[in-house]
Amino acid sequence: MARLRFKHQPARARKRARSFASVGTMDSNIRIRLKAFDHRVLDQATGDIADTARRTGALIRGPIPLPTRIEKFTVNRGPHIDKKSREQFEVRTYKRMLDIVQPTPQTVDALMKLDLAAGVDVEIKLA
Repeated sequence: MARLRFKHQPARARKRARSFASVGTMDSNIRIRLKAFDHRVLDQATGDIADTARRTGALIRGPIPLPTRIEKFTVNRGPHIDKKSREQFEVRTYKRMLDIVQPTPQTVDALMKLDLAAGVDVEIKLA
């Protein structure tokens, strides 16, 4: 059985090579994930971070809205009988993501000094 040799790389290999090449250039990115129960507070915090980063000369990708996590709780309405009478409650967790490309030292300092709302959870990763 003869072995097939490709003169050019197949499309899958080219795509894979391109994606690995782009990962190598993202050494100095900052990825910020924000979570909150109130979407208005979350959008305000996201805007504050984006404005601060733009003022210091960094390039921003986002804000990217991530899927909302909806957690539902079902409880009986009454304390004794009537299992058919129930009530549902839900907690929604809204999420956003920001990528700061090529941050300057001034960007990092400004982000460290930034004061955000109390209901926003911030997770920062260096990529």
